[in-house]
Amino acid sequence: MDSPDFHPLPVVGMIGAGQLARMTHQSAIALGQSLRVLAVRPDDPAAVVCADVRAGAATDLAALREFAHGCAAVTFDHEQVPQENLRALVDAGVTVHPHPDALLHAQDKLVMRRRLEALATVPRFAEIREADDVERFGAEHGWPVVLKAVRGGYDGRGVWMLDGPAPAQVGELLAAGTPLMAEEAVPMRRELAALVARSPYGQAAAWPVVETVQEDGQCVQVLAPAPGLAEDVAVEAQELALRIASELGVTGLLAVELFERTDGVLVVNELAMRPHNSGHWTIEGSRTSQFEQHLRAVLDYPLGATAPTAPAVVMANVLGAVTLPAMTVDERLHHLFARFPDVKVHLYGKAERPARKVGHVTALGTDMAEVRRRAGLAAAWLSTAEWPDGWSPHTGGAIEREVQRV
Repeated sequence: MDSPDFHPLPVVGMIGAGQLARMTHQSAIALGQSLRVLAVRPDDPAAVVCADVRAGAATDLAALREFAHGCAAVTFDHEQVPQENLRALVDAGVTVHPHPDALLHAQDKLVMRRRLEALATVPRFAEIREADDVERFGAEHGWPVVLKAVRGGYDGRGVWMLDGPAPAQVGELLAAGTPLMAEEAVPMRRELAALVARSPYGQAAAWPVVETVQEDGQCVQVLAPAPGLAEDVAVEAQELALRIASELGVTGLLAVELFERTDGVLVVNELAMRPHNSGHWTIEGSRTSQFEQHLRAVLDYPLGATAPTAPAVVMANVLGAVTLPAMTVDERLHHLFARFPDVKVHLYGKAERPARKVGHVTALGTDMAEVRRRAGLAAAWLSTAEWPDGWSPHTGGAIEREVQRV
């Protein structure tokens, strides 16, 4: 009998044990690989499903060293890992993907903006060292001004839209030690995302460009491919993402979040170097999911095909409701599957609280409007136990018990 430490295929270590690690674990199983996760809490989404869980925080270098021992490669499900700790791992001979030099551009928005100025169109920006800097920036570039935390913000956190000078608010943030930058508010048609992967060998792959639908600074839906996006613009976005990945030396996934400006120009907004919310649709909607591709890339395997499996794919995030539904999640699933047996559900094992991403659904089809309607209804039901169009399992919407024929 093999020892418990025997692994016939490589062990990939993922720092972080959130839903991204949980879904990466699912892909690792299919590939015969072992995913090791570093979890802060025993009930983190990936910690409750992975066999190889190590306790520790990304800020604890000793825990990181122990975690990385025996891993063929170490990667991340979040960017909040101190640079000095990552460089210590690299200096000790650990293979880290993406390399700290690349990851820094996803950790620090000022570093990213300064580097990308030579590669792409970015919003006009400035570092904010004192409260009056915001007023000067607004006077030069116009209001409103987008104020951002240079590090750590996501899902609308760490971003403030200022219609005019706000010296008290800016002063409080600076006094609290929050590094800040200001950006112009980009006049845009919509937000897009270009997801690519790159291996150490230099092979690269790109998925179709998607539209990300935002509400209150948070992604609620992803439409794949982006509806009505001209082919030349889609190719431009893919080539831009591939160029950034190459220039920054990214290994693994790179998500480039873009603004499609009202004049048609593509503007880079954010970078992420890990599996990304804009790529969740690829689990059912692509020949190779972003999670499998990330594993392939960090292990330098040949990359998988990225062709879509349907003409229209929509991923909708399931967000915690303001008021927790009386109906359990299991009951909600029961009724959802009765109405939409084709919709795929991914729940993350997280406690529900307002606006928290607790899962996502994916719908596929041929008509984008209809696919989007189904995904939207399914996500709303799982969030609130209410059907936005008035349908209810308690008011005439009997569960269909007929045989599903193909």
